[in-house]
Amino acid sequence: MRAVSRFRVLRRVPPASGGAVMATGILSVGLHLTGHETLSLVGLVLAAAAWVILAGACVIQLITAPTGWEAEADTPPALTAVAATCVLGTRLALLGWRPAAVGLLIVAAAVWPVLLPGVLRHLRGRMPGSVFLVCVATQALAVLSATLAAVLGGAGWLIWAALVFFALGLLLYGVALACFDFGQVVRGAGDHWVAGGALAISALVAAKLTAWQGFAGSWHQALRAVALLLVGCDLAWVLVLAGAEALRPRLRYDIRRWSTVFPLGMSAVACLTAAGAAGVAALSTVGQVLLWCGVAVWTATAAGAVRELAGTLRRPAPTRAANAPKRDNPDKRGESQ
Repeated sequence: MRAVSRFRVLRRVPPASGGAVMATGILSVGLHLTGHETLSLVGLVLAAAAWVILAGACVIQLITAPTGWEAEADTPPALTAVAATCVLGTRLALLGWRPAAVGLLIVAAAVWPVLLPGVLRHLRGRMPGSVFLVCVATQALAVLSATLAAVLGGAGWLIWAALVFFALGLLLYGVALACFDFGQVVRGAGDHWVAGGALAISALVAAKLTAWQGFAGSWHQALRAVALLLVGCDLAWVLVLAGAEALRPRLRYDIRRWSTVFPLGMSAVACLTAAGAAGVAALSTVGQVLLWCGVAVWTATAAGAVRELAGTLRRPAPTRAANAPKRDNPDKRGESQ
């Protein structure tokens, strides 16, 4: 019976769980960039294991509950599947596992056009921070493309693909910003931090493009200026969001807290990368501070997730009546994630 219960738990894994892979994977990248290779590899193993589990859960849900899967596929948290795959692929590329990274890019690039149109069709006003995942997922493809272009060499077309995704991601950020409920800054459960994280990953793409040797002269200067502008806007978001958390603490565990860890880690990586690409050494110090803040928040969030999972496994399986289908309220679909 316990095995059956665990299977049911796996089948009910929400799409927002992909935030755990994104958060752990980007911290692994940041730890690698700062020379903490052992901790980075531990993070990579955890991220890869979580990605495999979540991929299996997605397949199980698609087979056993296709209607529920289709309903969740239209919500922004579903795009964590794309972003998480790209973050994991980026870390593997930096490790030198090129075939695996290329394979993950192919998977992400195949899933992105399947999920994004449905999510865009269901956008509306006053949405939670997860709405910015339309930008994050797109920019994640740009990050992995640019990373592979640098690792593989002779694959300049990947840089142009990254540039296209980068431009589209910025456009989608504007769309998401128009739909965002700014009240989430003071009452959000964690995913409101993606408002800044989306700018951080955009800044990371701009920094990687700046570092590409093929972009010289005016191209280089323009990309450098954009990278620094995006880093500045991201850090402004970090200050605003951190201040709101201090004024109104939200300490209870929520799965959306993984979407707080990811922006902190992504902001750190963006600063560390921009410090070298744009020649602003001070950003390296800022990046290291943000990285360890991200590690601290990851630790607290992971502890909460373990307690939540332990409680779920101890809880008796729901009765048949509890499993009866309920009519969804279309006005709550985005917030329920």
